[in-house]
Parts: sequence; structure tokens; C-alpha cells
Amino acid sequence: MKIFTSAVAVFTILFSMAAPATAQDASCAPWLQHEITKLNSSDTVDLCAETAGKPVLLVNTASHCGFTYQFTGLETLYQRYKDQGLVVIGFPSDDFNQEDDSAAAIAEVCYINHGVTFPMTEVVKVKNADVHPVFAHLGSETEAPGWNFNKYLVGKDGEVLAHFGSTVEPDADELIKAIEAALPR
Repeated sequence: MKIFTSAVAVFTILFSMAAPATAQDASCAPWLQHEITKLNSSDTVDLCAETAGKPVLLVNTASHCGFTYQFTGLETLYQRYKDQGLVVIGFPSDDFNQEDDSAAAIAEVCYINHGVTFPMTEVVKVKNADVHPVFAHLGSETEAPGWNFNKYLVGKDGEVLAHFGSTVEPDADELIKAIEAALPR
């Protein structure tokens, strides 16, 4: 009886450890199954857990760009639609030589200067050889960022719905209409 009880306990432990990963993997698109370090932190963002079943706006950012002011508009957009399910995630990148070398300085621009509350990741590559897998997928589905503040709208099923370039403002009618169409009904 003792061996049987031990075997059941081991099976239960193993099954409970495997179940979340399986459930998690099934709940988001494979290309979003990544953990990435948060900006200026040792904590991570589980992109799958953060985005599963929700419309998502993914944005490549830079803190010393002429479009950096868009952080404020992105935060307004996030506040407007987050309770309806929209997730916004910013990915700082220095691929266009306009990102600070210091994560603390980047965080100050985002969190202090622009009041960003949506998740921001560590600095990533968004184009060329060492591109982050998320941006490799986005680029293959639409186009790779040609500059900072490209916005990629992803449906709740993980399908890339639309790409909006740097000059499309966060409050642009075309972006707002696309987001509203992607929100759960």
C-alpha cells in the first residue's frame, strides 16, 4: 500500500507540473511562447500568459527617437482599452541607434516621462541577424520594422492582423478601428 501511495503521489506531482505548460502552450500562438526580461528588472514577462486569448499591440520603441512622444499616446490607448482585453507591450530596440545604453535611463523615459504602465521588455533586436523570434514572426507576416514605433496588432488567436508604421499615431482612426474590431465581443 505504501508503494502505491508513493507512486500516486509521484504521478500527481509530475502531472500537476506538466499540466500548466500544456495548458499554456495551447492557449497562445507558438511564436508568442517566450519569456523575456522586463525593462530595468530581473523579473520576466511570459508573453504567452500575458497575451493568450487577448488582442495585442506589439511596438518596437526607442527612448531617443523623434517618435518617442508616442509613448504617451500608447499609454492613453492602453488605458482606454485594457479593461476590454487589449494588451500593449513595448520592445525597446537600438537597431536604429536611438536607444539609450542604460536600462535605467530607458525606464525613466518610459515610466517617469510618459507614465507608461503597460509591459516594457529589455532591449531586443527587431531586424537583421539576431532578431528576436517575436519580431522575426511579425516581419515574416507583414514587414520588419523600418524604424522605431512600428505597431503590430495581433488577434486573440495569435494571428497578425495589421502592421502600422511609425507615422501612424496611437490615436489614428485606422488603428483605433482595427483595435476595436479585434476586441472580444
